[in-house]
Amino acid sequence: MSIKRRSVLKGMLATGASIAALKAPAVHAQAAPFKLGLLTVKTGPLAQGGIQMEQGVLTFLKEKNNMMAGRKVEFFSADTGGNPAGTKTKAQELVERDKVDCILGPLAAFELLAISDYIAQSKMPLLSLAAAEDMTQRRPNPYFIRASATSGQAMHPMADYAAKELKLKRIACISEDFAFGHEQMGAFQRVFEDNGGKIVKKIWPPLVTPDYTPYVAQIEDCDGVCQGFAGSNPLRFMKAYAGAGMKFPVVTGETGGDDALLKSFGEEAIGLTSCIPYTLDLETESNKRFVDGMLKNFDTVPGQYAGLLYVNCMVVEAGLQALGGDASDKTKFVNAMRSVNLTDTPRGPVKFDHLGNVVGDFYIRKLGKDGAKYGLKLWNKTIKTYHNVSQFWTYDEKQFLSQPVYSRDYPPLKP
Repeated sequence: MSIKRRSVLKGMLATGASIAALKAPAVHAQAAPFKLGLLTVKTGPLAQGGIQMEQGVLTFLKEKNNMMAGRKVEFFSADTGGNPAGTKTKAQELVERDKVDCILGPLAAFELLAISDYIAQSKMPLLSLAAAEDMTQRRPNPYFIRASATSGQAMHPMADYAAKELKLKRIACISEDFAFGHEQMGAFQRVFEDNGGKIVKKIWPPLVTPDYTPYVAQIEDCDGVCQGFAGSNPLRFMKAYAGAGMKFPVVTGETGGDDALLKSFGEEAIGLTSCIPYTLDLETESNKRFVDGMLKNFDTVPGQYAGLLYVNCMVVEAGLQALGGDASDKTKFVNAMRSVNLTDTPRGPVKFDHLGNVVGDFYIRKLGKDGAKYGLKLWNKTIKTYHNVSQFWTYDEKQFLSQPVYSRDYPPLKP
């Protein structure tokens, strides 16, 4: 069976279950388990993030003794294989065979776009960290919620910081040749150029690229580089970049400097500046509890894939609590989740705009050795926080939506 069903009810403490049941509304005391599905990736270059996604969910469920709003939770994890066809098949299996109440995932924008229509037709609440811009912009899906970020949401403040505080003027952009990469670079270009900078070139290696050396060789005539790589690709890019003797400062978005990569980065990554919606060094009780859980359960530090899936679970739980544990009306359920306003999550405060996209804090970090914890030799240290960042940045929403979605060719390069 391709979908691995994992009952997470094992090991539930009897006393904890009894207390939770007593607190639950009487109408749900005998309710069926709440069924939670996950679409993730466990093979290929995106697997590093996909595995952390599952770990983030399991850490939350273990912390809650596998209960949400007084209901037991059954967890169904499906490996999409990181391709659109596989994602659609697994989504159909979760909805039609397993009868889940809600789906978390998928990881990649091209996977999310492949199932958007099906999710709307099925009226299935979906919380994904896939960053496809138009899912909450020009083609909003009423059953979609994003507690992470659009492709451009981290790149807008990154570009602002690169122009105003790093004082960079001419930047070469490089990222995988797929939707997430295109949208990231478009967002960076718009804000960077609005602040007086110039994008001199955009370079698009394939998602699966054994050797980045030929692409690094194309970087020239600039004073900085913006890379938007995802999964484990940032590791190989930074090694190829340093190996070529390149010295221009490198900036990146939410995936290119992910904390989960810290144990694998080497000296070549020192100085990398990133912007991200989740950072390991956020000193809050919520984040400390989450990090401790990841270390205890999986002996690893979390990156944004785990952190943001944990936050997704918090949103699901809060929405379910608002409805007294009743998720039978999917329209009410998704609206309840969109109304959530959480003041303390591992990524900081979380609320949603009227299109279901998060408004939250984004962190500029510099990779070095200062402050390293948990046995790591390298560390991303937060140097600035942008608060309450919207998917529209500081632009007027109507004006923003009147322009094309960020793409491979939009905005175009200026002469």
